[in-house]
Amino acid sequence: MIANGSDNPRELLPVVDEEGNIIGTALRSECHSGVTRPLHPVVHLHIFDAEGRLWLQKRPDWKDIQPGKWDTAVGGHIDPGESVEQALRREALEEAGIEGFDPRPLGTYIFESPRERELVHSFATLWTRPVCPSAETDGGRFWTRSEILDAIGRGILTPNFEKEYREIVVNGEL
Repeated sequence: MIANGSDNPRELLPVVDEEGNIIGTALRSECHSGVTRPLHPVVHLHIFDAEGRLWLQKRPDWKDIQPGKWDTAVGGHIDPGESVEQALRREALEEAGIEGFDPRPLGTYIFESPRERELVHSFATLWTRPVCPSAETDGGRFWTRSEILDAIGRGILTPNFEKEYREIVVNGEL
């Protein structure tokens, strides 16, 4: 994020092959342009509370991808030279104010949209302390399973979250 509350189009991202091997770098603007769509790695963290509810963040209106929609609690790009775990812990602290959590791997998959291609490394954790969303988000809240299922397909949630929730999260056990 740059100072004026927008994404940095000049952010340098690693480009990977389908196995996650780094094959180069590209600017965020290129990765999100909808033209060449280089495959770039990201991390997701699903935060569950003791009641089984799932924290979702609201994406700010200034985001370049899916502004104003509800999304995975934590999601972000892996920086060049950063490991998946380093990125996961950095993003969790930056976006949700949490650290010292136990991440459970849910899987890795490729998400494609007309704008981008991501190699998503997805995790879940049980969190019993407050979530403290940052200015990188527009806040958030815990959702019940029925609230999420009611929202799917209605343009409220990001397509990436909907796909991941249906295919991975509901099958993951904490």
